[in-house]
Amino acid sequence: MKYELPRRMLGMKLPGDSTVAAGEYDVPTPGHGQVLLKMKAASICGSDLKYIYHEHTDKTGGARYDNVICGHEPSGQVVAVGEGVLDFKEGDRVTVYHIQGCGYCDECRKGYFINCPNPERRAYGWQRDGAMGEYMVADAATCIHLPEFLTYEDGAMIACGFGTAYQGLLRAEVSGRDNVLVMGLGPVGQATVILAKALGARVIGVDLSEERAEMAKKVGADAVFTGADALPEIMEFTGGKGVEVAIDCSGSAAGRHKCLEAARMWGRVTFLGEQGTVSFEPSPLLLHKNLSLLGSWVTSMANMENLVDLLDRKKIHPSQIITHRFNLEDADEAFRVFATGKTGKVCINME
Repeated sequence: MKYELPRRMLGMKLPGDSTVAAGEYDVPTPGHGQVLLKMKAASICGSDLKYIYHEHTDKTGGARYDNVICGHEPSGQVVAVGEGVLDFKEGDRVTVYHIQGCGYCDECRKGYFINCPNPERRAYGWQRDGAMGEYMVADAATCIHLPEFLTYEDGAMIACGFGTAYQGLLRAEVSGRDNVLVMGLGPVGQATVILAKALGARVIGVDLSEERAEMAKKVGADAVFTGADALPEIMEFTGGKGVEVAIDCSGSAAGRHKCLEAARMWGRVTFLGEQGTVSFEPSPLLLHKNLSLLGSWVTSMANMENLVDLLDRKKIHPSQIITHRFNLEDADEAFRVFATGKTGKVCINME
């Protein structure tokens, strides 16, 4: 039975000034190589707050538009299929990689659409209509089938935050041999804790927020410290040696510096947290310890598909880090609550 589509839909836009603007829009039609999704879940990312919700700024290279439906963490069901789409049909459940690139540059050919340098690169909710509408057109090349075990909320978590965390762990080659320090326990930090545990590591979490520290304990961290200087506790926990891997999810100078301090000889340090700065003395903190210092930004289509398989195989629900849920009509309140910095993940449900 063919899905009956309405003509109009509710959608949310971010004009800036910490405002969410609700509007009524035409339900879009998928073009060649595209599918139309009935949105089921869309979560809010910290980058939405920093770069769109509060003000339209650009510190990473791409314009942010205030005239597109917001949200770049989509999960939904295919309700219409455009010409040329072979791998998806009506009724399929999907999560969506949140950027489509040009398709022909070196990075796109690797599946790292995030790194595409060309003008065709467009992110859902940033340069094209995104997840916080009742319907969304998605390029089939950015869609990934969602296994039955994983919910639509899980799919929204995977679309950006969990994919970003997974890529950072892959960059550091985390395994069961490692003590892993996660600095900063916001949503990406919580995802990093969960996935590091899934890869077999022993995990230490650090954050100044008691609420986020408690959440990290619930999702599996082996130790959590909340002091401004957690280095003595980290060293004691690791027998004085430090950690094999330190992942900074805080984006703060203090957090990044502490990761370098806490890493043991020949350790690996990955910077995931966006923006901010850091200043350190290379000789004692990097060179003499023979550290590998790595940067990591989002993930690739292939690694996101591998992440979906891992979560399905390990029976892990990413949605466990959701602390607040809202209907689409209440998106303004959802953004306000998430902006307090005291929540886990905040999700908009449209089932």
